[in-house]
Amino acid sequence: MRFLIFLLISFFSVSVYSQQKLLIPMDVNSQTDHLRAYGIAYRHLLGGKELDWLLNYRGGSFMFDYSTELTAECNSKGVSYELLSGTQAAQVYSEVQNENNNMDVVRLEKVAKIAVYVPPNALPWDDAVQLALDYVEIPYDKIWDEEVLQGKLKDYDWVHLHHEDFTGQYGKFFAAFGSSAWYLTQKQTNEEMAKKLGFAKVSQLKLAVVKKLKEYVSGGGFLFTMCSGTTTPDIALASQYTDICDAMYDGDPYDQNANSKLDYSECMVFQNFQVQLNPYVYEYSDIDVTDAELMMGQYNDYFTLFDFSAKIDPVPSMLTQDHTAMIKGFLGQESGFKEEYIKPNMTILAKNEGTNWVRYVHGNYGRGTFTLYGGHDPEDYQHAVGDPKTDLSLYKNSPGYRLILNNVLFPAAKKKKLKT
Repeated sequence: MRFLIFLLISFFSVSVYSQQKLLIPMDVNSQTDHLRAYGIAYRHLLGGKELDWLLNYRGGSFMFDYSTELTAECNSKGVSYELLSGTQAAQVYSEVQNENNNMDVVRLEKVAKIAVYVPPNALPWDDAVQLALDYVEIPYDKIWDEEVLQGKLKDYDWVHLHHEDFTGQYGKFFAAFGSSAWYLTQKQTNEEMAKKLGFAKVSQLKLAVVKKLKEYVSGGGFLFTMCSGTTTPDIALASQYTDICDAMYDGDPYDQNANSKLDYSECMVFQNFQVQLNPYVYEYSDIDVTDAELMMGQYNDYFTLFDFSAKIDPVPSMLTQDHTAMIKGFLGQESGFKEEYIKPNMTILAKNEGTNWVRYVHGNYGRGTFTLYGGHDPEDYQHAVGDPKTDLSLYKNSPGYRLILNNVLFPAAKKKKLKT
């Protein structure tokens, strides 16, 4: 009789837990580590399981089928969660799917394989995306020019561009750091790679890489860029029929008429801009807003995420999920983009209110998509060359870093939802 009772209790427990859900809330007051929640979601997908992203519900929360393994991982990573009965979960889904609420359910199904385009030599600054991926324990591969030109991009669903200068001007650091060991090493490494791959100039190599990246997006890839990786690909494409590099970069002077020879039809994001040809000016073009942003000052620099319809515009909704709509601004070599230089078919995701400064923008090209996020490090306002890397354990609830991780997860969304 006792054995029968034990079996009935065990059966009842299994039945109850099979109906239970585990909710990882992402609102401002409930979550202890917003960033590591994304790592848990990613590894859940990596294990061949699915979950639901509840857009605009409590900051963009995640709903899982209950398992003891999942609760153990949340506990070990310091991520808050709530256990819901079948009835409670049904009430949440009903609220999210109610036509009167700007919320929706997006099923995440297949994890994206990730690569970060990063040079092999150690540079005296860190990449926010790599910091985020490392902190939340999302695996990724490192690739560079040779792998790109060998066709390795097809092996990846999602690619991030390290803070690379694709114009062949080495970040335009010559004036400040032209004699520094790290700068000379960077220049030598790039020149050796160009020679190895059959290019006379680094600018020609980088243009070839950009064209491969453009093909990658057109074929269905997801591209994410920050800082100088945002505008320099388009600058390289627009200037491919002229020379914008001065002698200290490529051995011969730039074309004095280069700005009249730019071809914006080749660009994916930007148009009608002018290139800064002076090699001693730390700026690529008039797209960037950094100088104006410096005039505003750190404590007045905030940008606002736009509000999208979760049921009609799921992609921009996924990319803007956060526990606050107002994000602290932060500088980079490219901190943001003047709106008049952005092509009209782009989706603007965030701006500084009262300005023409776009900080976050998304677009489609062919069968793929790309997202540009201005600035260098969301938790270091003016990260200088040689500064120590940001310790994300001190910023585990960073709304600025959440935007990076939104981009990592959204390629996993069920394809019928990916419509803009």
